[in-house]
Amino acid sequence: MSVACDQLIQHDVPLAERTWFKLGGTAQNFCAPKDIEELRAALKWAADSGATIRVLGGGANLLVRDGSVDGLVLSLERPGFCHIEIDDASEMDVAHVRVGAGVDLMTLSRDCSHRGLAGLECLAGIPGTIGGAIAMNAGGRFGCIGDVVERVRLIDTKGVIVDCDAQVMQFGYRRSSLGGRLVIGAVLKLRQEAAADVKKRFQDNWRFKKESQPLAAHSAGCVFKNPEGHSAGQLIDAAGLKGFGRGKARVSEVHGNFIVADEGACASEVLDVIEHVRGAVESHCGIKLDTEIAIW
Repeated sequence: MSVACDQLIQHDVPLAERTWFKLGGTAQNFCAPKDIEELRAALKWAADSGATIRVLGGGANLLVRDGSVDGLVLSLERPGFCHIEIDDASEMDVAHVRVGAGVDLMTLSRDCSHRGLAGLECLAGIPGTIGGAIAMNAGGRFGCIGDVVERVRLIDTKGVIVDCDAQVMQFGYRRSSLGGRLVIGAVLKLRQEAAADVKKRFQDNWRFKKESQPLAAHSAGCVFKNPEGHSAGQLIDAAGLKGFGRGKARVSEVHGNFIVADEGACASEVLDVIEHVRGAVESHCGIKLDTEIAIW
């Protein structure tokens, strides 16, 4: 049955409250499909309209510019893309977890850890959705999601669905190979261990995050990628940039690779801080920082 796109696509939808920065303008076109058929209809609308497709996950690794975002913004936030199915551990003490792209990463990592399913506790305190996490191979010093991905379900712009093994995804530092396709689900391979041990590791990792990062502030996580052999946060600190600000946006005093937006900030102020930090670090040590966050 065909889906009426005039009812499916919304226009001029505010995006600020959908991001962790709480900043930015509106989506010219927005769609939160309830299932695969509505997603296919939205993708066809984008193809027919020549619209760029942008996928909004948890809004954690994103800065939306002030004004209007062109193209079509897709959000897989509805129940049809938020399923979680956990198989019983096999005799090899391996459990498979089937998840939709819209599943909240922090909630999943906490719940699996409390059940003694090991492998996601390294992601404690990392916000976002499964889809976004796989797209950028989210992680930190304790590990990445690509370490536990067995298969990824993708859909292309023509609505064709394909399942890819982890090797095909070519997970690397803050990247994976989507080939222009969208993540709609995945199978994760976790290990069954003593619940108390996994839960403790999760809590230790969460405590580390709370103590070393400004989790309570409006930010988008680490702004810059770590250059090979260096920590972006340490380079920013060495350049004396902690606390540097423009308007209501500033480099966090807690962690140099975080930019926080105080109440009343606008996206242009965050962009000004990003560009100043990039230039100052390059002048100080000759290293040019690349952004990790997406900027729409």
